[in-house]
Parts: sequence; C-alpha cells; structure tokens
Amino acid sequence: MSVGLAAVAVATVSACSSTSSSTPTQEGDSINDTSAIEIVASDFDVPWALVPLEDGGALVGERDSAEVFRVQPGGEREILTTVPGVEPGGEGGLLGVAVPPDGDGTQFYAYLTSAQDNRVVEIDTSGRAADEAPQVREVLVGIPKAGNHNGGRIAFGPDDYLYVTTGDASEGISAKDPESLAGKILRLTVEGAPAPGNPDATSPVWSMGHRNVQGLDWDETGALWASEFGQNDLDELNRIEPGNNYGWPECEGPCDRPEFVDPEVTWPTSDASPSGLTVGSDGALYMAALRGQSLWRIPLDNGVVGSPERLLEGEFGRLRSVVNGPDESLWVLTNNTSRGNPAKGDDKLLSVPLP
Repeated sequence: MSVGLAAVAVATVSACSSTSSSTPTQEGDSINDTSAIEIVASDFDVPWALVPLEDGGALVGERDSAEVFRVQPGGEREILTTVPGVEPGGEGGLLGVAVPPDGDGTQFYAYLTSAQDNRVVEIDTSGRAADEAPQVREVLVGIPKAGNHNGGRIAFGPDDYLYVTTGDASEGISAKDPESLAGKILRLTVEGAPAPGNPDATSPVWSMGHRNVQGLDWDETGALWASEFGQNDLDELNRIEPGNNYGWPECEGPCDRPEFVDPEVTWPTSDASPSGLTVGSDGALYMAALRGQSLWRIPLDNGVVGSPERLLEGEFGRLRSVVNGPDESLWVLTNNTSRGNPAKGDDKLLSVPLP
C-alpha cells in the first residue's frame, strides 16, 4: 500500500502482515543476512545517543552514567567526557546528542534531564581530559520532565538550526498548549532563541500535539520526518510541517479531523515503540524499534511512503538508535540493558550493510 503525502488514508501495518518475510525485497533480504552484520563496539550500559562523525567514527551517549564515548572508525572507544548535571530516573537522563555541522565532536549539544527539568546544553570538551569537567552553556531550560515521555532527540537540520523533540511528560494536555514546551518539536538557533521563520517568531515551537517523539531526520526533498510513541494502540511516523498539530492527546493515530494532521504510517505498539530514525543512503527511512525489537524500513519515493518492511525481528533485541555509518552502512545501537534481556556484549553498536 502506498500513500501520498496529501492523502487522507494512512499506511497501517498489521501484526499479521508486517514481517519482512511476508513482503520480501532485495533490500530486506540483504539486511536480514545477519552474517554480514558486524559489532563495531560493545558493552555499553543503557546507551541512548548515537551521532556519526566526519572521520567515520561516532559519539555514543549513555543515559544513566551520562558518559559520552568517542568510537573510532576502527571500533576502538574512549570516554570523551561525562556530562555534568544529569539526574537520571525512569526514562530520563542523558538523552539526545547533536554535533554542529562540520564539527569534529569535541563540542556538541545535549538534551538532558536535570534535577529541575529537561534542558538543552552546549558541551565543549576541547583542551580537556576526559576526567576534567567540560565547559557547559545552557541553551534552553524549563522543558517539563517526568519519569517517562521525555522526548529527547535533537538534530541539526539542513538549515543549520537545532531541532529538539520533547515529550508530554505524562501530561497530555500540555501537548496542545502552545505556551508549553512539552509535547512539541522545537526549532532553535545555536544560542537557544526561536529560529527565524518559526510559526510564531517569539516561540521555539515548530509543531505540536506530540506524545513522545524520539526520532528525527530529513529526506532528500528536505521534508522532516518524526517517529512517535503511541499510548496503547498505535505508534506513528509523521511528516512534519511548521505550525501543524498532530493530534495528541485528542487522537492516537489517525484523527480524521481538519484541525489535526494524520500520521503517514502507524504500527501496533507491540510491533514498534519507535525511537531513532534516519534516512539511509538508499533514500528509505529506517526506524529503530524498542518493544518491537526490529528495524523498520519505510520506502520513500519523492516524499511518498511505501509499504514498511520489518527487518532483523528479534535478532538483536531492542533497538534504540540508527544512523548512517561509513561505506553506505547503517549503524544501529541496541538497548537491552535497561528493559530488555541483555545478551553477551550488550549493549552493542552494530554495522548493518545496505545493498
């Protein structure tokens, strides 16, 4: 089933027909060949953030320890720094990390849970050893926090502005309140001000009506896509446009109400519980699933979604993050040391080759 961006219908993946074996493709068959998947690094403890670097390495952040590791292109890793001020609890802690365009990883932005709130900070480790406190600058404070629904993904867009996803902090009504920072996608300058061109020039809010967005990326057309946790029934993939309201808490999944924008794809929560999201070198969207223990591939054709394929189902447990790695691969971060059943070496950073 293929659904146009302007269509009212939503591509819905059912539990009985969503596995990759029921809709085999060359892409799916290749990724499901686990013999070609390599372990880049292992033994992470509750990892969350994963950011590729220009040198072919990556930054990996651990939620509870607040440690950020630099993984070298060959897989060696070292502690870059420990982010100060992190107060982990429930789903909170050190969450998303973003490196500025053309950055080398010594300076980065982080979304973290503090004693008071969720906040975005800038971390500068240049000229410091791993055991020395980095320089910290507050970028945006006052984002509501809770034991769950903290959002936390941050990324620089093609426009070089910083996009920040926030959860509803278990207060659904805040997602539809334009004055609240909860349940939103925010768009900021690097200084933390509302970015030029926001729907309200005085507000960082880019879109609203979100329950818990943890995945962001842009396709080749420049469209922004976001993966979102549902409550009991449906997880969502949304195409994000500025000023739109995506329906939470009035709707979970499609609303069919003119004031809300329906998702492009939905999944039963047992099949997904989506976190990281990336556009692969083949142009398709790849979505890491926690409860669903899968990597979902969503084909895109000039912004039009095709039928999702379920890949790696159950092979590596819960998957938290996915990014583009070197040599047209995907780097995938597992997340079994928090709620899953850890295997030897968990949690792992995997290299998954694309066709």
